[in-house]
Amino acid sequence: MKVNIISLDNQVIGDIELNGDIFGLPMRADILQRVVEWQRAKRQSGTHKAKGISEVSGTTKKPFKQKGTGNARQGSMRSAQFRGGGCIFGPVVRSHAYDLPKKVRKLGLKTALSAKLAAGKLRVINNIDINDHKTSLLTATLSTLGLSSVLVIDGQDVNKNFLLAASNIIGVDVLPQQGANVYDILRHDEIVLTEAAVKCLEDRLA
Repeated sequence: MKVNIISLDNQVIGDIELNGDIFGLPMRADILQRVVEWQRAKRQSGTHKAKGISEVSGTTKKPFKQKGTGNARQGSMRSAQFRGGGCIFGPVVRSHAYDLPKKVRKLGLKTALSAKLAAGKLRVINNIDINDHKTSLLTATLSTLGLSSVLVIDGQDVNKNFLLAASNIIGVDVLPQQGANVYDILRHDEIVLTEAAVKCLEDRLA
């Protein structure tokens, strides 16, 4: 499948043949959902914590004798039923990450790219090399291209000026090709790939 190659001034300067096995797959919402949930689980901090009975301050002395008081038997003032006592089965610091098969992760990335192309939300640009890191200039360029919520994916290295200029623009993110992921692709309205990114992604996902 052929796609036009545009420049930063929104001029068509050629075309490129995209690999159908990567950019022409059918929509698989189930695969996308699995990969997104896997990514979000990895991002969870897991720092929620409640103190158990061994961690709260207080005496370990038995509050009163076992029998003869008419009260329920108690062994410690740090038990959960007392004010200031420990939490039973409370949350602990842990990682929420889990494993997902590599072939599913790869299929998810292919499906996300294919979905964007099928929706007409994927563009290929020759490069993102600019000589100035002023945000105002890049904002004007993106306006010319009609882009507001966009993920720009470059090759192995991202142009430093473009990265600096984009860092202050809300809704615009820039990644090298090795950082391309399903979650970021789906949460942006449009995707822009450089020619270098297309080559790297086809080599990576072939």
